[in-house]
Amino acid sequence: MSQVTFEDVQAAAIRIRGHVRSVPVARAGTGTNSDGDPFETYFALEFMQHTGSFKARGAQNFIRANREAGTLPEAGVTIASGGNAGLACAWAAQHEGIPATVFLPTTAPQVKVDRLRTYGADVRLIGAEYAEARIACDEFAADSGALASHAYDHPLIAAGAGTVMAEFLSQQPQLDTVVVAVGGGGLFAGVAAVARHHGIRTVAVEPENCRALNAAVEADAPVDVPVDSVAADSLGARRASALALDAAQHTDSRSILVPDQAIIQARHDLWNQYRLGVEHAAATTLAAARGAGDYAPRKDEKVGLILCGANTDVSDL
Repeated sequence: MSQVTFEDVQAAAIRIRGHVRSVPVARAGTGTNSDGDPFETYFALEFMQHTGSFKARGAQNFIRANREAGTLPEAGVTIASGGNAGLACAWAAQHEGIPATVFLPTTAPQVKVDRLRTYGADVRLIGAEYAEARIACDEFAADSGALASHAYDHPLIAAGAGTVMAEFLSQQPQLDTVVVAVGGGGLFAGVAAVARHHGIRTVAVEPENCRALNAAVEADAPVDVPVDSVAADSLGARRASALALDAAQHTDSRSILVPDQAIIQARHDLWNQYRLGVEHAAATTLAAARGAGDYAPRKDEKVGLILCGANTDVSDL
């Protein structure tokens, strides 16, 4: 399967209903573009989700779908993650009463490692990057019989993530554009499927030096990229999924890049102006809406920003 459909997201919404928190939505205020034209901004506060990020949605959908199909082994589930997907997988597994073995790079923030252990996960730190942890995870799955989940590259994961957009629109149906941060592209693929169904454009934003989706669009195929960004703990995928590339190739989606300094500033502004303590990954959306990349809201445009996670050390805010 190389795409996520609106019907996939609808099915996920039914499956996970009552098992995740509905996203709170807040009007952030009026901004102005480079021409001085006003536009409206709305926040989807998805960092308030269980485990502190949108990943809880995909994890619930993946595990519950496998439970329904009778394909959950006694060995439980395993996943490689920069942190957030591992947290979500461990949390969902704990709720289903099955073991979870989570592989993280050694660079994963300690706050995520510590929290993982509170969910009863077997945490294994392998390599300096997500790709190395993924190899170790695949080997463990083959040896143990555990069900291998994925941080982003699976239709059930992406469809579950997309349910946040359906909830966003149920509260703000007048949105013209949604801006979403991209690592491997699971959230983007799911969100874009819903947005496209409703005639809304999607802006996929990545750090300049962490650009797996942008590079895939340029190459017309998923390709490996170097990873070097302040947001790499959440957006540090070396390769975007085929699901994300398919979503990006539609005319109502576009891929943009923003510099790290703009992400850092946006994160501080989210705290100073709104008292929202989020990850750098979440702040990329505000950086994009403020014109840090090749996107400028049009006059009177209604722009939705998905603030995707808050598993971060807030001491520097």
